[in-house]
Amino acid sequence: MFLPRKILEEKIRNMLAEDLGQGDVTTALVVPADSTAEAEVIAKEAGVIAGMEEAKILLESLGLKAEISVSDGEKVKAKSVLMKISGDTRTMLSVERTLLNIISRMSGIATTTRKLRGKIRKAKLKTRVACTRKVAPGLLYFDKKAVLIGGGDTHRLHLDDMILIKDNHIIVAGSIKKAIEKVRKDASFSKKIEVEVTRVNDVLAAARARVDIIMLDNFTPKRIEEAIRLLKKERLFGKVLLEASGGITSENILAYASTGVDIISLGEITHSAKALDISLEITKARPLSRQDGT
Repeated sequence: MFLPRKILEEKIRNMLAEDLGQGDVTTALVVPADSTAEAEVIAKEAGVIAGMEEAKILLESLGLKAEISVSDGEKVKAKSVLMKISGDTRTMLSVERTLLNIISRMSGIATTTRKLRGKIRKAKLKTRVACTRKVAPGLLYFDKKAVLIGGGDTHRLHLDDMILIKDNHIIVAGSIKKAIEKVRKDASFSKKIEVEVTRVNDVLAAARARVDIIMLDNFTPKRIEEAIRLLKKERLFGKVLLEASGGITSENILAYASTGVDIISLGEITHSAKALDISLEITKARPLSRQDGT
């Protein structure tokens, strides 16, 4: 994923502005205005690192120097130094939490994604792991990029990426067939069409309508296998991508992947991933002025 630096810089600095409010009063009271410092950003636990590009952009936009020690997507051990920072102490301490939040959250998502993908690869299955749009408001770009860094699929980035006919669309349209007919009438040729189904019999209706992807929503592995048998009987299996979604976790993901679906999408990758424990530790400080009169 790529955004021009200025646009990405604006997104990140908006996060910082939200945290700063009218300023870091603690740092202003404790740290001399002309103090400089050196610090290290350290991974306190093992994981897959993400967010280093964003971290560097944030720091450099504020006049701090950042030396990156690891690359996005790299797996690190506990106590690994991710980057070294130097520059104005007040700026460094004021940006600390925003910086760590970005790296911690993105690394947590990347780590979770890599583990899920690893489970499937270890079982010698080719099912793709995707996230959903269940991301934190305002963090869509960062959450989705972290999934990509972890080896997962981003699915839809935005509502205009593809056509996804869900249950509420079907209710309004009257049926799966009518919803697809409405879409085909005016949709651009460039948009893939996916239909969410909740019943086994609806899988055939969607496949016969020649959609690109069928989302099997809240199907059990047993029901997925039943749907696949019907598709094979009608010689439609393999002519449409099958996506399993809903109720899938790290504990049961292999049961779903083993059914033969092409894609598994999980909301927990982004909405429930545990942030990686990352800290910033000042290693050297130079208070150039003395405020105690000595």
